[in-house]
Amino acid sequence: MKAKKIVAVGISGGVDSAMAALLLKQQGYEVIGLTMAIWDDSIPIANVAKKGCFGPGEIENLKAAEELCHKLGIEHHIIRLKDEYRENVLSYFCSTYSLGKTPNPCIVCNQRIKFGLLPIKAKEAGINFDYFATGHYAHISYDDMIGRYQLKKAKDSGKDQSYFLAYLKQEQLSNLIFPLGGKTKQEIKALAEESGFAELASKQESQDFLATDDVSVLFDKDSLQEGKIVDIDGKVLGKHKGIINFTIGQRRNLGINGTSEPYYVIDIDGKTHRVTVGTKQYLFKSNCIASDINWLSVSEIHVPFAAQARIRLQHQPAACIVTPLANGNLQVVFTEPQLSITPGQGIVFYDGDLIVSGGIIDTA
Repeated sequence: MKAKKIVAVGISGGVDSAMAALLLKQQGYEVIGLTMAIWDDSIPIANVAKKGCFGPGEIENLKAAEELCHKLGIEHHIIRLKDEYRENVLSYFCSTYSLGKTPNPCIVCNQRIKFGLLPIKAKEAGINFDYFATGHYAHISYDDMIGRYQLKKAKDSGKDQSYFLAYLKQEQLSNLIFPLGGKTKQEIKALAEESGFAELASKQESQDFLATDDVSVLFDKDSLQEGKIVDIDGKVLGKHKGIINFTIGQRRNLGINGTSEPYYVIDIDGKTHRVTVGTKQYLFKSNCIASDINWLSVSEIHVPFAAQARIRLQHQPAACIVTPLANGNLQVVFTEPQLSITPGQGIVFYDGDLIVSGGIIDTA
């Protein structure tokens, strides 16, 4: 008798990862659960009600994941990656903010930790499996004509998570399974209720990186420098206590008063620590440069091409012309000006449902 293929599922304790494991069991796979432990209790985050991937609430989450795997009837293993998470994600987060850019830690975590070191460290610990799976909403296929694995949008456009997955490598895609790619969120919740996991269908989900609104807890306080807040003409409107408190498009908590119209953060200068604010019209831009390009579903393109680019998760992909530059970066020109193109954030290029490549917005 042919042995069952073994799938390790990244279990978070939520409905998506649980139903991914259940669907794989129903499809005849042998399933085991992996949960990564990343919390570092040397960081001063209080155990408050706010949900976040990184925080002291992880202790309860690990217990919930263990109980969930017991209910599913599958093995459960905790893979401890605290040091690796600090080196790869937290250091990236802090260094990006210090440059006056806005980091997206989920992108780095997915590429380096969740789909990188988690399965690697599990196998090093003697846990054997053939495939790795998660509860992400996206599709993977293989194109025989070009010999590449391809990532595509999920069926549920409102839940599609391809934006966060565009930085994976071919070798990572080669043994990945996304059981929820062809399902809607409502279908998954209905499956949970039908299968005796009704408590998961109503469980609050965390979309935040930190279990606090105060990102300064990750920084050495001596590294934070005060700076000026100026308008587009350079007139000083106030002072701030650190550029880590600002992001492009921010409207609230600017530390200025007396403007006749709402002001937004227009620019952040990491060298001078100067924050420029202005009215909303100055947030619209048509151009940006993308760096750190990951060619995903296709081989590297060397000529200009048309695409649709998404500049943040909740952004509707917008038509653009992409021109490869000699240094490997991409020049992006949108057909229509886009609101709040933010350096440091991911930019993902689509051809319909196909993810062509992903990069990081360098300048806008």
